[in-house]
Amino acid sequence: MTGPGRRHAGKDGGVAGNGHLSGRRGEVRVGSRRLEGLVQSSNGSAASAIPSVPILVLKQRRDLFHHGGLAISRSAGALGIEVVRVQEHRWAPCSFSRYGRGVRMLPEGASSDQWLEYLLELGGELGRAVLVPIDDVGAVFVDDHASDLRQHFLFPERPPELSRRLADKRQMHDLCLELGIPTPRCVFPESEGDVIAHGREGELPVVVKRIDGWHPSRDPQAPSVIIAHSPEELVGAYRRMESDQAPNVMLQEYIPGGSESIWMFNGYFNERSECLFGATGRKLRQQGPRTGPTTLGECVASQPVEEATKRLAQAHGYRGIIDIGFRYDRRDDTYKLLDVNPRIGGSFRLFVGENGMDVARALYLDLTGQPVPPTKPRYGRRWLVEPYDTVASLQLARAGELGLPGWAGSLRGVQEAAWLAWNDPLPFLAMAVRMLLLLPARRSSRRAAARMSAAPAPEREAPVATGAR
Repeated sequence: MTGPGRRHAGKDGGVAGNGHLSGRRGEVRVGSRRLEGLVQSSNGSAASAIPSVPILVLKQRRDLFHHGGLAISRSAGALGIEVVRVQEHRWAPCSFSRYGRGVRMLPEGASSDQWLEYLLELGGELGRAVLVPIDDVGAVFVDDHASDLRQHFLFPERPPELSRRLADKRQMHDLCLELGIPTPRCVFPESEGDVIAHGREGELPVVVKRIDGWHPSRDPQAPSVIIAHSPEELVGAYRRMESDQAPNVMLQEYIPGGSESIWMFNGYFNERSECLFGATGRKLRQQGPRTGPTTLGECVASQPVEEATKRLAQAHGYRGIIDIGFRYDRRDDTYKLLDVNPRIGGSFRLFVGENGMDVARALYLDLTGQPVPPTKPRYGRRWLVEPYDTVASLQLARAGELGLPGWAGSLRGVQEAAWLAWNDPLPFLAMAVRMLLLLPARRSSRRAAARMSAAPAPEREAPVATGAR
């Protein structure tokens, strides 16, 4: 099946078995009337047609249900832009989209050099392409190998090591202190003994977080954030989340409040660190349901969040897409920075302009030399991740915190979902089937996690090199 923005798939359904692209290049032209309606020159007239420049979506962490690549495919594909996604295999739910196509992901454990060789090979086949990483590992990889990748790819040029500093929560905490941006208090334990001592003498509850995403945790299924209410929960979370390569767990001050106290900013900054498009919003529900990614969000204006983000970007010469989270602390009436993703976020389609602009489109236009027309965010817009929000809603209902009227009311204003699109329904159906098939395995992994939390701590191995650089 073919559709707008999608080239004819190979006989394997769109993911060539050797990782190469099938189909003829140049079948999609970006200078279509659909794009001209968005791309405007500074005087308001339609911009001239531009040559075909594809997008390569880079994903290095395996997650069949990551919807970010699908959202980019739909947003860009609707404008006639070709999108190629690095994905787990040809049966990944996003591979059923009418927009874009997939190429294979390298096996787990592939070295940095192997990834570089593979991407350069893809770049040679695609020609000049816009490179968009959708996870922290990929964002840091692109920065670390920028000089080699630039021969085939377009991506924002940043100061060396900036993505690593922003994605590393310990370094991000230090940056906030330097700039005077409010952020929660943090402790960085070096051993399980430090964690036990905090459980005995420190504040509880406490938020347990992985410091970075490129040091693997002992439990591959461990979440990146856990709220521990007791010393036992704290030690159990540490045992699951800690890495055997280096200390990679932090204990962050718990700020009271529900999902609605978490605020976000999504924006795109040019080479002068000027924000060409940006919008703020807040979570209404999240995966967990106390922590985790947004499952239901609303685009709402927040001047303090916007100003703090722009100050951070200007201070460090940031260029590119940024996805940043704050929590409002009613105890002292401040918005405290929680974390920074120096890349496109999974919830970027929550933030859309009145002219259809989003950060993926702004990035593409700017990197291909096109003006990014100014616009106002669609405040009041809501966005939903169907499977995870269903689970979060059920968990809140069991806890007596969400009733049927409240749940139904929360869905008013939802203008877009992560998976279900009436003009592109197959990814939703494939996702639903996949999730049903994986239910037994998920139950088994939860039981294994409980056993790991209760088990004695393993001895730390000597540090080994990672593939992040």
